[in-house]
Amino acid sequence: MAVIPVALAGRSYDVIVDANLLEQADTIVGPFLRQREFSLVADRNAWALHGARLEAGLAASGRSAAVYLVEPGESSKSWDSLARLTDWLLAQGVERGDHVVAFGGGVVGDLTGFACAILKRGCGFVQVPTTLLAQVDSSVGGKTAINTAAGKNLVGAFHQPSLVLADLDTLRTLPPRELRAGYAEVLKYGVLGDAAFFEWLADNGGAVTGGDPSATAHAVATSVAAKAWIVAQDERETTGARALLNLGHTFGHALEAEAGFSDRLLHGEAVALGMVLAARYSARLGLMGDDEAEAVTAAVDAAGLPAEIAALGLSADGQRLVDHMRHDKKMEGGTLPFVLLRGIGQAFLARDVALADVAAFLDEELRAH
Repeated sequence: MAVIPVALAGRSYDVIVDANLLEQADTIVGPFLRQREFSLVADRNAWALHGARLEAGLAASGRSAAVYLVEPGESSKSWDSLARLTDWLLAQGVERGDHVVAFGGGVVGDLTGFACAILKRGCGFVQVPTTLLAQVDSSVGGKTAINTAAGKNLVGAFHQPSLVLADLDTLRTLPPRELRAGYAEVLKYGVLGDAAFFEWLADNGGAVTGGDPSATAHAVATSVAAKAWIVAQDERETTGARALLNLGHTFGHALEAEAGFSDRLLHGEAVALGMVLAARYSARLGLMGDDEAEAVTAAVDAAGLPAEIAALGLSADGQRLVDHMRHDKKMEGGTLPFVLLRGIGQAFLARDVALADVAAFLDEELRAH
């Protein structure tokens, strides 16, 4: 079992990573649940697959869950979904001292976390992420949000969980595409700040995406530790340190927007291609060598993730993609910071990138590959 602390002043919490954790829920999650019947928000598919394990794990103490099911997909991160969920939580009589359990992937974690941030001006919640992407990224760090017509995650709050329980056994039922999409965020930690981890993934990435327990445990724990360290340095993304976690996301969110935030392009797939574009753009600017940029491309391609923008079949040109970027919540004073690379493991925040040049670069990518 790996226990990774997220060290925040006055509200630190642990991320617990291991197999067979749902069966131990009474011991691990139970101390956060004041009521015998607690409120749980779950992805419909995740609950069908693993809900009985959690219920069995809590049976020793006689606890039971009042379950609110959320439909899978980004469309559930909406104003309407938020309103329905908060009304349900209020009807359950959730108090400020209670903890709501979020059970599922990043959509459920984001939606539930935001609802808990605003419910009675803030109640507690526990994250039980059931996807690889959620375990290594969205469940840790306290970013909660919904999507709007203007873009992804533009309405939300920083609201830290009290505990994150990452049961690796839940990953066994993930469709291969979902597992690969989550692996993109694992790879991100190597590309942005840990060249040794990037090399380890070059040798062991296939084992991770293939479900090898030992490799998966190491990859998840290493990724969580990397994110926890960054979040502790810059919880609310005010110094630039946490912004490094957005590697691949500025390009990726633009691609997601063009794809209509649909299953046509999963978030992790967009991040993977966004990392490739960030590396190639960095090489184009002379910040890193072409060989390292191609190493990032090769790592993404080897994982079965999209590595060429043309393969998406989008009808947009570079300017249209840049127009999507203008809705990015990091936009400030008419400029948009980009996470670029001076080499693998050497990400930095560039605040002087000309969007017209990014558009030209994207046009080149659309033509060249």
